[in-house]
Amino acid sequence: MALKIRLARAGSKKRPYYHVVVADARSPRDGRFIESLGSWNPLLPKDGERVKVDAERVKHWLSHGAQPTDRVLRFLDEAGLAKREARSNPNKALPGKKAQERAALLKKAQEDAAAAAATAAPAEAEAATAE
Repeated sequence: MALKIRLARAGSKKRPYYHVVVADARSPRDGRFIESLGSWNPLLPKDGERVKVDAERVKHWLSHGAQPTDRVLRFLDEAGLAKREARSNPNKALPGKKAQERAALLKKAQEDAAAAAATAAPAEAEAATAE
């Protein structure tokens, strides 16, 4: 059985509250779970007690092969229970495909306008010196 340490959503609409649970990976997000390990209240301020986790039980389940999800792994890393490797996605900040196409068209139009202005400027200078 593949075990996951993950979040199960509770709370009402627009007022999220999550339970940190151990569950079979095949069970639904808010469905059946094996054990509740803590909670996370994202509405509390960041410097407050947002995350509460039973460290002893988390260590137990990690030793039994439970895999934490990315969000839970962040919490466990802050608590010093597990190590989360830093990720690097340099393409995340790049604009989308259509935005890149628009930027390329705009740049080409500016270059064409600059080239046209550069060819027009010497012709005006020659006309001014000829007079």
